[in-house]
Amino acid sequence: MSIKNNDKNKFSNILFAADSESDGDFIPLISDDDEDVDFKKSELPKELPILPLRNTVLFPGVILPITVGREKSIRLVNEINKKDRLIGAVAQKDPNVNEPEEDDMFRFGTVAQILKVLEMPDGSTSVIIQGRQRFEMIEMVQAEPYHKASVKLLKDEKPKNKKREFEAIVGSLKDLSLRIIKLSANIPPEASFAVKNIENSKFLVNFICSNSDIEISEKYKLLEISDLKERSIRLLEHLTRQIQMLELKHDIQSKVKNDLDSQQREYLLHQQMKTIQDELGGSPIDQEIEELKKRAKDKKWGKEVGEIFEKEVNKLHRLNPATGEYSVQLNYLQTLLDLPWNEFTEDNFDLKRAQKVLDNDHFGLEQVKDRILEYLAVLKLKGDLKSPIICLYGPPGVGKTSLGKSIAKALDRKFVRMSLGGLHDESEIRGHRKTYIGAMPGRIIQNIKKSKSSNPVFILDEIDKVGRDVHGDPASALLEVLDPEQNNAFHDNYLELEYDLSNVMFVATANTLSTISPALRDRMEMIDVSGYIIEEKAEIAKRHLIPKQLDAHGVKRSQVSLTKKVIEYIVENHTRESGVRTLDKTIAKIARNLARKVALEEKFNKTLSIEDIKTILGPPEFTKDRYQGNEFAGVVTGLAWTAVGGEILFIESSLSKGKGKLTLTGNLGDVMKESAVIALEYIKSHADELNIDQEAFEKWNLHIHVPEGAIPKDGPSAGVTMATSIASIFTQRKVISKVAMTGEITLRGKVLPVGGIKEKILAAKRAGITDIILSSENLKDISKIKDMYLKGLNFHYVDEIMEVLDIALMKEKVKKPLKVS
Repeated sequence: MSIKNNDKNKFSNILFAADSESDGDFIPLISDDDEDVDFKKSELPKELPILPLRNTVLFPGVILPITVGREKSIRLVNEINKKDRLIGAVAQKDPNVNEPEEDDMFRFGTVAQILKVLEMPDGSTSVIIQGRQRFEMIEMVQAEPYHKASVKLLKDEKPKNKKREFEAIVGSLKDLSLRIIKLSANIPPEASFAVKNIENSKFLVNFICSNSDIEISEKYKLLEISDLKERSIRLLEHLTRQIQMLELKHDIQSKVKNDLDSQQREYLLHQQMKTIQDELGGSPIDQEIEELKKRAKDKKWGKEVGEIFEKEVNKLHRLNPATGEYSVQLNYLQTLLDLPWNEFTEDNFDLKRAQKVLDNDHFGLEQVKDRILEYLAVLKLKGDLKSPIICLYGPPGVGKTSLGKSIAKALDRKFVRMSLGGLHDESEIRGHRKTYIGAMPGRIIQNIKKSKSSNPVFILDEIDKVGRDVHGDPASALLEVLDPEQNNAFHDNYLELEYDLSNVMFVATANTLSTISPALRDRMEMIDVSGYIIEEKAEIAKRHLIPKQLDAHGVKRSQVSLTKKVIEYIVENHTRESGVRTLDKTIAKIARNLARKVALEEKFNKTLSIEDIKTILGPPEFTKDRYQGNEFAGVVTGLAWTAVGGEILFIESSLSKGKGKLTLTGNLGDVMKESAVIALEYIKSHADELNIDQEAFEKWNLHIHVPEGAIPKDGPSAGVTMATSIASIFTQRKVISKVAMTGEITLRGKVLPVGGIKEKILAAKRAGITDIILSSENLKDISKIKDMYLKGLNFHYVDEIMEVLDIALMKEKVKKPLKVS
């Protein structure tokens, strides 16, 4: 409900008028016992003067103060107030019409009695009227000096049945009205007093209808309804909508008030804290910002970075320390300050010292050492050189990662290592944008910050194991890092600034090149770090591994010694790898055994023998790959490359009576199966040259097997070996002693080059092979290998398969040859 006429004092005026006993006759409020007013006893005039009302509708029983200002209305009030004081109060359709005619007024109205006329100090006239009974205008009979119309009286019909239901509806109206009064700021408290004290149901309904905050047209529709129950239900619908709107407004206002109260409280508290902090010697926030500015003065960054820092500091000063954005901004500024902008460590250009450091830390690896020394030499002469980007690739355990530490030590640079194994999110390289909660720079910038130098030796470990998924491709992000033409302006998403990485020496490590993208591989200088021969492993164990493990287990070096023969026994019988990682673990096991004996004060041999090693380590874990002789036709030794180094591989062929079926076993891959088919077809096409009966291929089934069937095998390098095995089994000729071979073949009989030559040569030496057959195009690979690895080996370079067969097959046949025809 709201006040539609005059002001908030309407309700006070109503109560005053109801209690007044001044000039006008007292009209009592309608009671349940006396519902019918005097119009039955003294008949109402057939014509009534009509008083148009603006912005309100008068209901029976309701007392209403109105202000009269129009000339016709003043004349009507003055004249009727001297007579019977009865008028017809009718609402205007449009309140803006100053001189309303019949069409401008609603048809239904309420007979009203003038209770009092008041002349106000401002010269206006106020009239207090009370509604008596509803009527309907039949016809307007007079327009001057005021309107007069013939009317028909209408009665309000109370329900005769279901009175309890009507009473419940009225009770709901009263409850809703009281709630509306409580929620509305426009209604004075006296209104609730009035509503609570009205006992008459009819008058309560009319009272609420008259004073509800609903449109005039809706009020008029309520006045039209004769059935009180129906009027009450319609009114209940209006009040329900009204209270829902009021409650919603109240909730919104409460929330806004709470937010404002909270902000005002925080502001006051911050002001008080600031005052207290000023008294104690300044705000810690201001001190923190001043500390940032002080640190910034000592930075060697460029003009652009300095301007951005100043801008971001000013932004920090404007932020509320209690907000989350403040900590994000502060972390960003601290990251800028922690980075070593243009701060470098001084390189040590003593080449002899660098050579000594590299030799002391690593045995072998001459190609890598030479590359580092070349870089140092040019840097010493020129004074400025972009750092090389090197990729060391080779089997596990050969010292690729630890070599990075030695390079840093030789150059007197800081060392950082970043493992890329399993990395699949591009933001790990480039970082997150600082707007995100918990954002941080990429791992490249983080490691540079940790090293406190802009020219460290940076190891990118396991670069061949970088993943890729929906979060991006980290390998593509590394293109910028590892490109000498771009990495002087590396962009990190968190910094949103360019950082110079051109002085960083990046050293990547990998086990295989096949999983590295061509674009990334093209940006790096590839250096092959192959496996070690037995003598090298023994030397590495003697120089590095044994002293390290003895020190790690508290055993003095003077308490035990291992001879070269014993170390070689350990390498040959307890390890099978290209590197020395397993060897290191095996020596650690020996050191633990010795530590226990020393701790228990047990006696043991100071110089360990092979028998002592057998006692500690048990029987040999690996049997040495050995050449197995040439007593059987169709058995040929091949050479294979694996992730842990080279191995020898035996190809076995056998014949059985049949229809020329080819069977391949030994867990072979598709490429290796194709090599077997190509080899057989070549032998068939050159059967006459090898003195093989063509009918033999149709009468005998050929079975080719590669031992160790649990291990998957694939690749084209066994082509020449399979061709030799097939030729040997069909001719029953022996294969020359201690020969091994590797090479891909074509249908035309060409022998193509293969990779992994150094590892294959080491495997051949371990197995006691003396002769190796290779493609002529592999000669370039042999020329890069040190003489110490080639010692004791004879190399046969070929271009055609027939050359291989001429070298590998003897004229002599095996004992008890099979009659193949």
